[in-house]
Amino acid sequence: MSSDTTRSSVTVIESDRRSANFVDHDLEREIAREEKAFESYGGDDPHEPPDNKDEEQAEVNMVTWDGPDDPTNPHNWSKPYKWFITVICCVMTVNVTFASSAPTSASTHIAKEFGVSAEISYLITTLFLIGYVVGPMIWGPGSELLGRRPIFWVAMTCYTLFHLGQALAPNMETLLVTRFFAGVFAVAPLTNCGGVIADIWDAAGRGLATSLFVACVFVGPVLGPIVAGYIVESYLGWRWVFWIMMIFAGTCTVIMLFTLPETFAPVILQNKARRLRRVEPERNQKLYAEHERLDWSFSGVIHRTIYRPFYMLYKEPILVLVTIYISVVYGVLYALFEAFPVIFIEKRHFTIAQNGLIFIGVGIGSTIGSLLNMWFSLHYPRLIKEWKGFPPPEERLYGAMLAGPSLVIGVFWLGWTGQYPSVPWYVPAIGTILIGMSVALIFVSLLAYLIDTYLMYSSSAFAVNTMIRSAVAAAFPLFTVQMFTKLGVNWASTLLGIIGIVLTPSPFLFYKFGARIRAGSTFAPGIDLRIAKELELEKQAGTA
Repeated sequence: MSSDTTRSSVTVIESDRRSANFVDHDLEREIAREEKAFESYGGDDPHEPPDNKDEEQAEVNMVTWDGPDDPTNPHNWSKPYKWFITVICCVMTVNVTFASSAPTSASTHIAKEFGVSAEISYLITTLFLIGYVVGPMIWGPGSELLGRRPIFWVAMTCYTLFHLGQALAPNMETLLVTRFFAGVFAVAPLTNCGGVIADIWDAAGRGLATSLFVACVFVGPVLGPIVAGYIVESYLGWRWVFWIMMIFAGTCTVIMLFTLPETFAPVILQNKARRLRRVEPERNQKLYAEHERLDWSFSGVIHRTIYRPFYMLYKEPILVLVTIYISVVYGVLYALFEAFPVIFIEKRHFTIAQNGLIFIGVGIGSTIGSLLNMWFSLHYPRLIKEWKGFPPPEERLYGAMLAGPSLVIGVFWLGWTGQYPSVPWYVPAIGTILIGMSVALIFVSLLAYLIDTYLMYSSSAFAVNTMIRSAVAAAFPLFTVQMFTKLGVNWASTLLGIIGIVLTPSPFLFYKFGARIRAGSTFAPGIDLRIAKELELEKQAGTA
């Protein structure tokens, strides 16, 4: 659920292959050539590339790691330290996603106190998610320029402080404005924590860390209504929902400020180059880090962060279909936050706190989905060796192939059992387990597919995917209650289920035709396709 940078993606890919003891130098040079060609002729760099002699001289002065075992390289940090960093990222992720859903349990009380309609109160969630649309355009490029750590410092601090405006809001306008800005800053962990995990873990170890991160993306929204429901019904009142959110956010921010290191390799090397020039200015004056030579002009940044992602969306059918699928699934998840009260409060007369407990089913399902993803990834160390570090991206799709049909079943189950009060409450609640499992599996499977498909351009793919899915999720709460009320829970769920049925074949089609589509792609390097030809030639030579 994160964006990474062009340079760091290449670094991670190279590290993955080294960890598997299969380093193909021809492929390394091919990746470098493709990247430089895009940077030079795609609009990022207005200058002509240097000739070979200048390139050789520049490489001599370029600061890199001090060998494969350099302790400053994040991939060489100890496993306990990597897990410590991963846990910090996961806690921050739980915190900001908790804040996205917690106020839904208080929306009725807020609307009553400020004298606004229920439709206006739905904007409490919508504007926070619109902040999720705006934020990635700031924090993704910001981490590429300044590193992960400074971005987390600024974003988490401001996100914490904006809770003051929500807790002390004298009117609905103040609450909505501060919710929007809180969302803008809150999305930083969702945008960059995935990049941190890629910074520190190799391919063999990244599966478990990624599964834990994805689980936390859903744990937060699940916990929000549960905790907030009990706060609202207590003597504390709805404002304490925001005070608790602020205390949680402040604790996470303080821990992050003192413990989270810089993990972005280009910035680490840039700091190293600056340190060497400062210690011995005359001797090291020509030393530089590759990060310092990138085009950070306004036009260059705009090209990489705004123009390129949407151009990819225009050119890449894989990216279009994956973005549509994930956006609809993300929207369904946030629609549930508004649909559950219709099913369990209006029809079964649950209290707000009891309604919040229904989200436990989504949490259980998300955990099962993460465990299944780990199981689907067990064969990846073998694939990395067989495919010289670049297995076919379609190997990531097994989870989505299972999750597509199960999501449709879960939505129909919830809708048709939830419509009738005579059906015991636990029957539709069981359907939420299937939904949670499916959403988690679809996310981790398809996002991993985007990474493996676009490699050094995956950051741009992630950026447009994040913006569009957040925009869709922001829209869903605005019409969910009306849809479930007027159509009925059964037919509203049927409509969502039909959309799911239409999209279900996508991962199966990608698995069958993905290689053919990628062969004609503008941005997908298709390195596995070249490796497949090499392996076929080796096989023919061996049988000759």
